[in-house]
Amino acid sequence: MKKKLLLALLSATMVTSAFSGDWSTIKIGTEGAYPPWNGTNAAGELEGAEIDLAMDLCERMNATCILVAQDWDGIIPALQNGKYDAIIAGMSITSERLEVIDFSQGYANEPATFSTQSSSALASTGTTGPLNLDLASSAGGLAELKSLLDGAVIGVQGSTTHENFVRQELGDSVTIKTYDTQQNLELDLLAGRLNAALSDSGSMEEFMKSNPGLAFFGPKLGGGQFGPGVGVGLRQSDTDLKAMFNKAIDEARADGTLATHFIKWFGKDISM
Repeated sequence: MKKKLLLALLSATMVTSAFSGDWSTIKIGTEGAYPPWNGTNAAGELEGAEIDLAMDLCERMNATCILVAQDWDGIIPALQNGKYDAIIAGMSITSERLEVIDFSQGYANEPATFSTQSSSALASTGTTGPLNLDLASSAGGLAELKSLLDGAVIGVQGSTTHENFVRQELGDSVTIKTYDTQQNLELDLLAGRLNAALSDSGSMEEFMKSNPGLAFFGPKLGGGQFGPGVGVGLRQSDTDLKAMFNKAIDEARADGTLATHFIKWFGKDISM
């Protein structure tokens, strides 16, 4: 044990000599309520693809990793205030967030999709292909979606890219209900208190495994408000820590471990 600890300390010293900050210990904020990205099991332990990823990246950086659970609506302010050093919580890289924090390179990407009760008329419309909001050709698909959802009550988790999309693209044509967690959103959708919900496909698929009364409909949304992918959120001043995370992500991608984390928890490879 002492030998292992000494090696760890020596490795940490080597890392901090290469970068300007002392990152032998890194605190990472995560929500713990967004499975399979990050969740909490019956024993109260954090688990999920990003929990495994965080441990893996910290090992590659020769750093001790401390996970800190944080409610989603305060997750960026807590980073800025120094409660932790990084965010690994299914956070999409968007221009709006880049105004206040920085990000590592992207490590995963999953489209946003609408879901509803299987018995709903919306479910009967079925699913369509990808709709890239960065392309001018998406205008027609957005118009069809707005017409389809006219008058609907739509649920989203608050302070997310999903809320931004519904407010900016559907506006006054729908009624928006926001939720503190994805899990509470899912329960209200299942109970019929919503006509539809918008979330990333993977998190809703996880809920559907034990709740078959729900179905996806409409296009798989990407680009635009959803950004180019999910990355590690960082303070803008911590450029050395960003370089460390980018190097570790590159290594995890190259040896296949990055894909393995997501295949384990999502049943598919959504890594970037």
